[in-house]
Amino acid sequence: MVNVLKKWVESDKREIKRLSKIADKVEAYADAMAALSDEELKAKTPELKNRYKEGETLDDLLPEAFATIREAAKRVLGLYPFRVQIYGGIVLHEGNIAEMKTGEGKTLTATMPVYLNSLAGKGVHVVTVNEYLASRDATEMGELYTWLGLKVGLNVSNKTPDEKREAYNSDITYSTNSELGFDYLRDNMVVYREDMVQRPLNFVIVDEVDSILIDEARTPLIISGQAEKSTTLYTRTDRFAKTLTEKSDYKIDLESKTVSLTEEGIQKAEKYFGLENLYDPDNTALTHHLDNALRANFIMLRDKDYVVSDGEVLIVDQFTGRIMEGRRYSDGLHQAIEAKEHVDIQQETKTMANITYQNFFRMYSKIAGMTGTAKTEQEEFREIYNMEVISIPTNKPVLREDRPDLLYPTLKSKFKAVVEDIKERHEKGQPILVGTVAVETSELLAHLLDKEGIPHAVLNAKNHAKEAEIIMNAGQRGAVTIATNMAGRGTDIKLGAGVKELGGLAVIGTERMNLGELIISCVVVLVVKEIQV
Repeated sequence: MVNVLKKWVESDKREIKRLSKIADKVEAYADAMAALSDEELKAKTPELKNRYKEGETLDDLLPEAFATIREAAKRVLGLYPFRVQIYGGIVLHEGNIAEMKTGEGKTLTATMPVYLNSLAGKGVHVVTVNEYLASRDATEMGELYTWLGLKVGLNVSNKTPDEKREAYNSDITYSTNSELGFDYLRDNMVVYREDMVQRPLNFVIVDEVDSILIDEARTPLIISGQAEKSTTLYTRTDRFAKTLTEKSDYKIDLESKTVSLTEEGIQKAEKYFGLENLYDPDNTALTHHLDNALRANFIMLRDKDYVVSDGEVLIVDQFTGRIMEGRRYSDGLHQAIEAKEHVDIQQETKTMANITYQNFFRMYSKIAGMTGTAKTEQEEFREIYNMEVISIPTNKPVLREDRPDLLYPTLKSKFKAVVEDIKERHEKGQPILVGTVAVETSELLAHLLDKEGIPHAVLNAKNHAKEAEIIMNAGQRGAVTIATNMAGRGTDIKLGAGVKELGGLAVIGTERMNLGELIISCVVVLVVKEIQV
């Protein structure tokens, strides 16, 4: 293990040395760019585009293009990319992964390779983990690109096909991974070429690349249409499942998150449904429904895997903690959960098109990615996507204080200690962010803080619409924010006045993410009521 770590460190040192030489060329243009007027700087975009058309490569144009957008960022956004951000930009342009620590400015880093690659006129896609971030970045960074004469598009789920086509025909398009995938599937279902919205997939930069290309890599995106089938079996199997007792009637494998009937449970099922042999080939439909009823009742947890809102079962994304609007579990699992929760059971669906994220993103001519945590998946990125992970040094030494884990004998004692810690810090005015992994845990902690009279905000799948407002205030003096893992992806928390002197933002993690729980993540399904093929 020590040798592996040593190789990583030495490899990155060599890479940083190589990147440093290219960064020198970029910085050599700094004074010349600063001397240009606004109009002269804007004129650099058509000039660089013409030089590309005349035969210069993007690698040839990199130093001047990077220097151009650095100077433009200073004038438009009041931000000037640091040298280490140039390193990150080069790594992205080369189709690799820039591992940059939280707060090092990945969004600004991406502007350099995005600008450079947009000069080719083939389109650049920037992928974020949710539509809030896609919209935010398209607005904030879009101001910079527009100033330089480029067209910026935003592709989100509520756009019409014509609006989507316009977004994809822009020089730079901001979108989410799922929306890109579903648009690709829809394009493969249209009859006429002019009805397609995407053009050939050229270059994509994926934010939180480990989450999308590794954690969710095998998650299928499925477009489904309505299938006419009865919902009676869902109700019958759900009623039966609710009569069972753990261990004697069924057993759960916690590691694989599967549930199965025992011999006694099988006998109960045969008696309940009036069968001689439950597993007779004629009973295949029943056993399929029964398996789903068992999973729905004993594995899928309300307020963790899903929430019930206005009589509808809504999936909670295991990776981001957000509601997955318009998405349903496949193969009848969603209907089984609806039967469990006594809400209207919607009709089953049939698959009309599907693809995994892994297969979709490999169709791009070039992929690049950013994240704060990618080294642990270095081998997977190399083998699956032919991408290298380069650790970019921080601009300044890290001041954050990381403390060791504290273990408690019971859940009650743990949360008591968490509340006491919050109370102590809150009294001196230090802002606190408390991380939880489930909706129910966040609500339990909120209840305990209510009893102590400590004002707080809760950010989970039930009130994600207030995310921007909650995050905006999370770094203010005296703020207490309880959040599921949805708050940790790409959203900045800015400190209020005087907070630095109080110790900065205190982050309390109430538990570690259990990777075994991610196994249960099912396919992502987009249901369409009418599709013309």
